Amino acid sequence: MGVVEMLGIASSISLLAGWRMYLCVFATGLAMRYNIGGIQVPANFESLQVLASPWVIGAAGFGAVAEFFADKIAWLDSLWDSVHTAVRPIGGAVLAAALVDPSDPTMQVVSMLLGGGAALMAHGAKAGTRAVVNASPEPFSNVAVSTGEDVVTGGLIYTALANPTMAAVIAIVVGAVSIFALIKVRQLLKKIFGDGEKAPAKT
Repeated sequence: MGVVEMLGIASSISLLAGWRMYLCVFATGLAMRYNIGGIQVPANFESLQVLASPWVIGAAGFGAVAEFFADKIAWLDSLWDSVHTAVRPIGGAVLAAALVDPSDPTMQVVSMLLGGGAALMAHGAKAGTRAVVNASPEPFSNVAVSTGEDVVTGGLIYTALANPTMAAVIAIVVGAVSIFALIKVRQLLKKIFGDGEKAPAKT
């Protein structure tokens, strides 16, 4: 596996951890432990073996189930996102560090910094978007968006692990979507609060 593929997997998994950290850990560990889809741990990524531990898979699975239901309830999902503002970036950083050669500490530090930053960016886009969706008076949009995130995240995790060449493309796409969402949420919030600050002039 080349450097591009390695960085592609690390960056794509880190970005997706900003959306669904527990699902990322659970799916990666499960795929490695049971060789789902022919996914195996590369020889130079032995540090990833810890993700295949039954304890790690069990804890991540419990977290994934809790997140699945919490993310479907309006405003509870925003509370969940707030609690995980620090957890997801740390998880993304650890996943990125685990995906590089442990004999290269420089690359591990770089991957950890970039992975944490990528997860934080994706988390910010997710949390901001969901806060806007929660403002909708009907409850169906929240469930639809959350379910869409579950399906897309699961599919992209599998694709990135099964096809390292596509992982770099996935990272670029998810990164671009996150940046676009952050810009749009910022513009919307600026419009809302900007209009609120402008009081009508008295004559």
